[in-house]
Amino acid sequence: MNLARLDLNLVVALRALLEERNVTRAGQRVGLSQPAMSAALSRLRRHFDDDLLARVGGHYELTALGQVLLDRTSTAYDVLERLFASQAEFDPARESREFRLVASDYAVSVFGAELARAVHEEAPGIRLRFTQTPTSVVDDTATLLSAVDGLLMPHGVISDFPATDLYDDRWVFVLADDHPSVTDRLTRQDLAELPWVTYQRTYDAPAVRQLGMLGVEPRVEVSVDSFQLLPLLVAGTRRIAMVQARLARLLAPIAAVRVVEPPYEAVPLREALWWHPVHTHDAGHIWLRETAARVGARLAPSDGG
Repeated sequence: MNLARLDLNLVVALRALLEERNVTRAGQRVGLSQPAMSAALSRLRRHFDDDLLARVGGHYELTALGQVLLDRTSTAYDVLERLFASQAEFDPARESREFRLVASDYAVSVFGAELARAVHEEAPGIRLRFTQTPTSVVDDTATLLSAVDGLLMPHGVISDFPATDLYDDRWVFVLADDHPSVTDRLTRQDLAELPWVTYQRTYDAPAVRQLGMLGVEPRVEVSVDSFQLLPLLVAGTRRIAMVQARLARLLAPIAAVRVVEPPYEAVPLREALWWHPVHTHDAGHIWLRETAARVGARLAPSDGG
């Protein structure tokens, strides 16, 4: 396909048409008249050799190809928007820009809050938007990174993308303060027999893979998509959960739990900021990465790390 012969304005029209499923509303959304949007739809239909929008009764529905293009067009639009927003120079004290970061609630609690404080002091016109890490992050990392400014995630889950290291942490276990069968020490038998609370898709994490290598298969009783909820779901029960030491320290005052060391040498945890190569030479993004690295270096060492 010869991209030089394509009108990139059609990407804007295609996104509006697929999302609105109405020529008039799509035109109003992008500032085109109905005849102009109808002409754009005709060009798109010829290009894809597909109706894209099919009339069903008194309304339009997406064809099978239109449904496929819906997500792809949104991603392409975001990539183009970020591409043409790239800057050769960046003055954080004067710029007005939003950076979108994908992160777990753990990363936002431990690191994101500190990053937001630093950005507020150095760049009052800069906005940070954190969104929850999707479960599909491992399956389609490139698509995710192409639509955002970065991903906060430890090493060992994804690879083959540029990253800058932020800080170190370690895995610990939390149990109820009044746990009936575990005192100050855990055994591997405890890990195999006690009911667990786990974070979403924990089998992607190196720490959980290590448990499997040790012959421990967690008996999961509760699964949740928030690291911060793990201690609360452990308190007052026989359950056990594996959390990051930094987060356990933050939540200790509000959860009736105690921290217990692993009965083995746990793999370390090194959090990093990952990004798509399209951002590598953007001046604003370079500032974001340097600021993030500086904030990470200022974090206090993890307990016992």
